[in-house]
Amino acid sequence: MITVLLVDDQRLVRAGLRMLIEDTADLAVVGEAANGVEAVRLYAELAPDLVVMDLRMPGLDGVGATQQILAAEPRAKVLVLTTFDDDEHLFPALSAGAAGYFVKDTEPAVLLDAIRRTVDGDLLFSPALLRRLVDRALTAPSTPVPVPDLTPRELAVLRLVADGQGNQEIADRLHLGVSTVKTHVANLLGKTGTDNRVRLAVYAAEVIGR
Repeated sequence: MITVLLVDDQRLVRAGLRMLIEDTADLAVVGEAANGVEAVRLYAELAPDLVVMDLRMPGLDGVGATQQILAAEPRAKVLVLTTFDDDEHLFPALSAGAAGYFVKDTEPAVLLDAIRRTVDGDLLFSPALLRRLVDRALTAPSTPVPVPDLTPRELAVLRLVADGQGNQEIADRLHLGVSTVKTHVANLLGKTGTDNRVRLAVYAAEVIGR
């Protein structure tokens, strides 16, 4: 059972999310917070597997709450769910340590899948958001990127990571088991010296795009 803490200043949004999540067999809402201060307190009390975090809230906002939660527990998983998809909100949330970023018009099935995959270790964004992250990183000054010796399978996985595909999607595309994909991703992170999927995607764009 995956436990979830809902953080949103709108009671109706929280109620809708609770109904959506608790209609599944493997997810459960263990708490609700209406602002960042409550979110930090409840995370410490409940230790949920995942926090679904709004950004715009009175008092301590979602970025500040994410920073405080991760400062206390670096392994915490925070999935942002907001109405804003602009860079002004996206990049501060990622800098705070959010493990994913989705807007509130996301399809319910996609959101539920994102909750499961974030807990499983994926770093998730819509393909459009991931492309913006990659494009922004590529326009920043950088040093030459070393190219490690990758196997054909690792290169295939790397291309799909760059496209924003998650572990299950990569497994389906390449006809592999999810555990095998996880192993390839872990190997790629080690070989490329990157520490998360966004940086791995940026690396892929720099290297594969040559």
